[in-house]
Amino acid sequence: MDAIEILKKYNLLKVIDEELDIYLEIPHIAYVEVKQPDSKAILFTNPIDKKTGKKFDIPVLMNIFCSYRAVELIIGDVENIASKISELLHLKPPVGFMDKLSMFGKLFDLKSVFPKRLNGKGECQQIIKLGANAKLSDLPVLTTWEQDGGPFITMGQVYTTSLDGTMHNLGMYRLQVYNDTELGLHWQIHKDSNHFFHQYKKAGVKMPVSIAIGGDPLYIWCGQAPLPMGVFELMLYGFIRGENAQLVKCITNDIYVPRDVNYVIEGFVDTNRLQIEGPFGDHTGYYTLEEEYPVLEVTAITSKKSPIFAATVVGKPPLEDKYMGYATERIFLPLLKTIAPDLIDYYMPENGVFHNLILAKMNVSYPGHATQLMHAFWGVGQMSFVKHALFINQDSPDLKDHANITKYILNRLHPDNILITQGVVDALDHSSPKFACGGKLGIDCTGDEIEYLGITLLSDEELLSKIQQVSDEVTALKQYEIDTKNPICVIKTKKTRNQKYLIDDLKQLSEYIKILIIVDDKKNDVNNPYMLIWRVANNIDASRDIYIINNFIAIDATNKNNLDNFNRRWPDDVDCTTSILNSLQARGLINIDKDFINRFYL
Repeated sequence: MDAIEILKKYNLLKVIDEELDIYLEIPHIAYVEVKQPDSKAILFTNPIDKKTGKKFDIPVLMNIFCSYRAVELIIGDVENIASKISELLHLKPPVGFMDKLSMFGKLFDLKSVFPKRLNGKGECQQIIKLGANAKLSDLPVLTTWEQDGGPFITMGQVYTTSLDGTMHNLGMYRLQVYNDTELGLHWQIHKDSNHFFHQYKKAGVKMPVSIAIGGDPLYIWCGQAPLPMGVFELMLYGFIRGENAQLVKCITNDIYVPRDVNYVIEGFVDTNRLQIEGPFGDHTGYYTLEEEYPVLEVTAITSKKSPIFAATVVGKPPLEDKYMGYATERIFLPLLKTIAPDLIDYYMPENGVFHNLILAKMNVSYPGHATQLMHAFWGVGQMSFVKHALFINQDSPDLKDHANITKYILNRLHPDNILITQGVVDALDHSSPKFACGGKLGIDCTGDEIEYLGITLLSDEELLSKIQQVSDEVTALKQYEIDTKNPICVIKTKKTRNQKYLIDDLKQLSEYIKILIIVDDKKNDVNNPYMLIWRVANNIDASRDIYIINNFIAIDATNKNNLDNFNRRWPDDVDCTTSILNSLQARGLINIDKDFINRFYL
């Protein structure tokens, strides 16, 4: 697939010929662009490194998955793909000759699933650089955020193989460039490649790894797909494309990669060596902090004759992962139903940062059914990383009908139907007291509307006045959904103590408040519900930050510190560099105003 030609054909590509710095400038433009309602992919034809004065003749392509339309053009009709998967999962023994023909046709289509290994070299090996000639500094690798630990490859396809060669994996992980010959490999504890790493470590041998960049964008999407352990992601590629992925052997290791990618970085990992990787402004909208990870020692870099360097930008929503996540959500619904057959649909809002928030619609058959499904979710694959899960009955509005589904949930929310437990969380989560393990919240909203345990509704001004008489820490207030059984009151505070003491002080006002949400005074706007959801979903650990006092529910979504006995380091928000935004605006490369900056917490 020639993604650039397809994007051009459908007016989904911008070309910027001005010289732009790989340090902050290029990613800042892409970051602003993908937040626009009509966002497009961008081809930067003249990347430069202002620090060294180096100019690259390698264009940088960003925001490939820039819209739902781009996803459809690159991946295909996601509902149709999901339907085909569902058909395969529900195949029954054929009855009669015509049934046998139909089944044969379906199974014959699967011949394209298995990747095909080719003899000889691929287009990705038209130029071969070995040893000292294979320099990572020859690639226009971007530094996206000011606090990043360095330049990071952000759309690398990481290919690994089990020690015995029987299992293969394609993953998408960030890759920090340390120097000309070394890359940090940020594969997390639950990834297949990390399991392979420990096989090589136990055997005491170096691990071969190859990183591909570019080619068919579907490779990238498959690399982040939540497939079961041991299933090679390029089989999903073949299923979707209807043709085998065609692979060639790398030059200096035995890994096979797609023949049509733009770059291949080859090398080996010394399994006895770890190095600090990060920080990195991640898709949570926060920096992930420094941790030790394996290092790839580069042995070769191969490429097409005229390569293009693919990259993405991650940070605060909405971003490119919004559209990639939509495809994942739709295509994997049939597989999720195999472990949760009463599931009708699910939705992971992009401002909930996917694993942080999920809404699930289900058929309810018996008491406790929703709770059972919660545990099923938390016990399978990548769904085990979901922090906050809300379950809704089949008669609910469409899950993406934000206004009506919110009212539906709040009219059924009762403290007795709230489950708080513990479990695994994403390694990128910063709010849990322990690394990769923290609180889980499940809410059963599948029942009838609750009886209204009324409160006396006050105006925002009146309620703020009453609260400030109790505590001068509170600086602003906004009430939401006051026409539901559970109105929400959001307050900002200048935090000088553990917020449980503020909650204790404010519970005397429970006749006016049903759900209280507390955020920090700095960097929050009580009138911006989209980013408030982002903040709350990121910042709370259910086992620590949710307080239920009779029918009064309080949520502490402030940043945690020593006042909270929080012993980990709380990371900073991922923020744009103001001087870069101002420079790009003055040069006419972006067009944003104060409202845009505030709306997306730039």
